[in-house]
Amino acid sequence: MNTTTNPISIKSIYLDFKAITKAGLAISVVFSSIAGYVLGFDSTHPFSWMVLLKLAIGGYCMVGASNAYNQVIEKDLDALMDRTKNRPVASGRMPPSLALIVASLLTVLGVALLYTINPKTAMFGAISIFLYTSIYTPLKTVTSLSVFVGAFPGAIPFMLGWVAATGEFGIEAGTLFLIQFFWQFPHFWAIGWFLYEDYEKAGFFMLPTGKKDKGTSLQIILYTIWLMIASLLPALGYTGRLFITPVASILVLCLGLWMLFYAVRLYQMKTAKAARTLMLVSVSYITLLQLVYILDKFLR
Repeated sequence: MNTTTNPISIKSIYLDFKAITKAGLAISVVFSSIAGYVLGFDSTHPFSWMVLLKLAIGGYCMVGASNAYNQVIEKDLDALMDRTKNRPVASGRMPPSLALIVASLLTVLGVALLYTINPKTAMFGAISIFLYTSIYTPLKTVTSLSVFVGAFPGAIPFMLGWVAATGEFGIEAGTLFLIQFFWQFPHFWAIGWFLYEDYEKAGFFMLPTGKKDKGTSLQIILYTIWLMIASLLPALGYTGRLFITPVASILVLCLGLWMLFYAVRLYQMKTAKAARTLMLVSVSYITLLQLVYILDKFLR
C-alpha cells in the first residue's frame, strides 16, 4: 500500500511560527523588558514572578504580532530579497489570511496580559505595535526617516519593564527609553549597510544618506556618541532611582568606547564586513549594558 507524507507537521508549524514572529529578535526584546523590570522593582514595588512571566509572554506576543503584521504587509517585497524570501508568507507556505489571524490573536493576548500588569504597560505595548506596523513599515519604501520612526517602538521594551514594575513613567523609564532609542541608529544603519544590495531590491531606504558613504558612517559615529552619553546619564545622579556607581560607570564607558572603535573602523574601511562586525558589537553592547546595570543594582 502506497502512503503519502503530509507536508504539514508539528515541526513545520513550530518553525513557521518562529519565523513569522522572528523568535530570535522577540527573545532579545523580551530580555530588554525583563532587564527593565529587574531594575524597576524595589520595596515599594516588590518583585513578582507572576508579573515577570506575564511581561515575558505578553512582550513576546507584542513583538511577534508586529513582525507577523509586517510580513503580511511586505510579503511581495520580502519575496524579492535573499534574506527574507523564505519567510512563511513570502514563500507561500502560510496564507496571508492565516498570518493575519496569528498576528491579531497575538495582539489581543499580548495586550490582555500586559493590561493585567497595569494599564500603562498595555498602552505602551499597543503603541509599539501601532507605530511599527502602521507608520514604520510603510515608510521603509518612502524615506530613510523610517529608521527614526522605527526607533520609537524599538526603544519601548527596556522602559516597558520599568513601567511594569512600578506602574509609572518618569525620569527613570524615560532614561531607559533614551538609551535604547539612540542604540537603534548605529545598530540598524550597520544592518542597512551590509545588506544594502538586498534592501535595494525591495526599494527599502535604510541609510540616512541613501548610500554607503562618508555621510552615513559619520552619522553612525555621532549616534554612537549620543548613545554613550545617554548610557552614562544614570551616573550623574539626576535620573531618580535609576543610578549607577562609579565602577559601573567605568564599565559602561568602556563598552561605549568599544562600540565607538568599531563605528570609527566602519568610517575608515567602509566595507560590509566592518558593518556586520559593528552590528554584532552593538547587540553585545546593549546586552552587556543591561547586565552591568542589573549587577550594579544588586552589588552596590
